[in-house]
Amino acid sequence: MGEDSESPKINHSFLRDYVTEEDLLATGDKGGRVVIFQRETESKGESEELGESGEYNVYSTFQSHEPDFDYLKSLEIEEKINKIRWLPHQNAAHFLLSTNDKTIKLWKVSERDKRPEGYNLKDEEGRIKDISTVTSLRVPVLKPTDLMVEVRPRRIFANGHTYHVNSISVNSDDETYLSADDLRINMWHLDITDRSFNIVDIKPANMEDLTEVITAAEFHPQHCHLFVYSSSKGTLRLCDMRESALCDKHSKIFEEPEDPGNRSFFSEIVSSVSDVKFSHSGRYLLTRDYLTVKVWDLNMEKGPVETYQVHEYLRSKLCSLYENDCIFDKFECVWNSTDSVIMTGAYNSFFRMFDRETGRGVTLEAWRENSKPRAVLRTRHVYTGGRRRRGDVGVDSLDFTKKILHMAWHPAENIIAIATCNGVMQ
Repeated sequence: MGEDSESPKINHSFLRDYVTEEDLLATGDKGGRVVIFQRETESKGESEELGESGEYNVYSTFQSHEPDFDYLKSLEIEEKINKIRWLPHQNAAHFLLSTNDKTIKLWKVSERDKRPEGYNLKDEEGRIKDISTVTSLRVPVLKPTDLMVEVRPRRIFANGHTYHVNSISVNSDDETYLSADDLRINMWHLDITDRSFNIVDIKPANMEDLTEVITAAEFHPQHCHLFVYSSSKGTLRLCDMRESALCDKHSKIFEEPEDPGNRSFFSEIVSSVSDVKFSHSGRYLLTRDYLTVKVWDLNMEKGPVETYQVHEYLRSKLCSLYENDCIFDKFECVWNSTDSVIMTGAYNSFFRMFDRETGRGVTLEAWRENSKPRAVLRTRHVYTGGRRRRGDVGVDSLDFTKKILHMAWHPAENIIAIATCNGVMQ
């Protein structure tokens, strides 16, 4: 699935989430739109015989958020979509949560291929009839019509956050979800919109004493009482809601001791965790900071069990990356369906995959030709010294405007979605 003249304009602020049952891919953009792609049924059947993935086409597009204004603080609230999460599929309709900086919305996505006809009190054009003209009773019938995809707002969860929302995560109990901003984490019930329960609050009495902020949060995939949140100091805190309703005191803290020899002005910035994900098994945590991606065992708090260098060659460029603000980019990371491979993004339209069994990593390039049928992903190598091979890219030649920040991995198949600067590639 690549960009073409008929596809909606997509930019690098896109976020995705897969839903397993119908192979839907949801994306959101800076303009507050949500675009849902669907894997074609016919191409899916043919691709299974050929061992290939089916093509994704636009299924529905709708405006999720509009620009708003906080009159109390005199601040504009952007319509930009920060996160999208699907709810578990329980009936013919699909439900998803989307959020901008302040407001979370629950949407219902459903199909309609029949329409009722033969009303007693309405004519064929929908106008109300004169009751005196009704002489007989008719039973309305459903007639086939062209397939329509309807997207309707079901809930609006507002006024729950003072700061910008950076995470939403649906609980395994299918009834609640959490939302996190820089200093607080709230838990909501999907049926209650006017109040939430604060489960984490790290705001100090004096804001001058603030030393870290919350960067991401996620519920455990199986245990509804467990959740984890990461911080700008590079720490992970696992919380158990059975121990306390307000989880300011964590059950476990995961952090890696800093090597004093590598301490620099940029140490705290590059160690900030930009994303955290539970493995499908619930045994491990996957985190991404600026230079590395790490795997943590829930039973080992003293440090990560696996560390993979994403772009170590940028360590010597941190000063220039600080000046152009690239050092503050927030890269995501994802697991494959079996937790055996992890993936994360980089610059120059590159993204990295690491095989956990062998420890080997590969650099791949997301470019337009990759979106064509049977196209092979291009492996690339960044030249840092020594013998230069043909096709190697020098560190000074990297394009830092072409960054892969957001991505998704199909929960059952080896299909990935990459958000590039000008489109979503599959």
